[in-house]
Amino acid sequence: MCRVTDLRQAVLAKNDASARELRSCLAARGTAVVNLLSSPGSGKTALLEQELLRARERSVPVAALSADLATENDAVRLARSGVPVKQVLTDGLCHLEAGMLAGHLDGWLPDGTRLLFVENVGNLVCPATYDLGETLRVALASVTEGEDKPLKYPTAFGLAHLVVVTKTDLAEAVEFDEVAFRAHVEQVNPGVEIVMTSARRGRGIGALLDRAMAAADGAPVHTPVMAGQPRTPGHVHPHEHTHAHDDGHAHARPEADGAMAHTHP
Repeated sequence: MCRVTDLRQAVLAKNDASARELRSCLAARGTAVVNLLSSPGSGKTALLEQELLRARERSVPVAALSADLATENDAVRLARSGVPVKQVLTDGLCHLEAGMLAGHLDGWLPDGTRLLFVENVGNLVCPATYDLGETLRVALASVTEGEDKPLKYPTAFGLAHLVVVTKTDLAEAVEFDEVAFRAHVEQVNPGVEIVMTSARRGRGIGALLDRAMAAADGAPVHTPVMAGQPRTPGHVHPHEHTHAHDDGHAHARPEADGAMAHTHP
């Protein structure tokens, strides 16, 4: 059991080192990363498309990278905004890692990009403990997913700098209990801001861009209580894991390990 824990720490330590290097490199270029985490079908892509359109209207130089197991559907949708977009197919990997992200940005990220929105793989487990060198980490949940989502996925919501609720135009139809949801978020991440949005109705559109720009300009972001918990052999965040291989060992994925990338102008 100790060996398994040590392997987890080794994988995460390697990723953390890559994340620090990427964060420093992007900061030197004046670019801040916004890491978006959610379940599949949360409305993340629809909201991001609207935020990218708002950024273009405001002449904010932004770009977006969308990660998925298969298909370029999300990148095609985001490219309608007219900003630089890149699709990364992860070849079965359920999350992005900092080294992978760095490999896909090399030679692609346009000079002068102020914000890079990273639409992580739709999954609230695997991506939760992997730092991507982000300045702002955002956890999203739709009203259709239920009020207890933060309690079911405490690491994803507990490490977020910002929580966004989507599809609020459906709240009445699905009997979404906003008070209960807020209480559950507060339980795992005390003090974090919650933004209510509806891409369909325009509610809250631009708020994510505003928060991201503020963070990029150096405004302090929320500090999750969970972020202060050390990664030690005796303490492992919920859902931390490695990928087991046939040789019985756990391995970190190398940069862009087998991933295929496609660029949309």
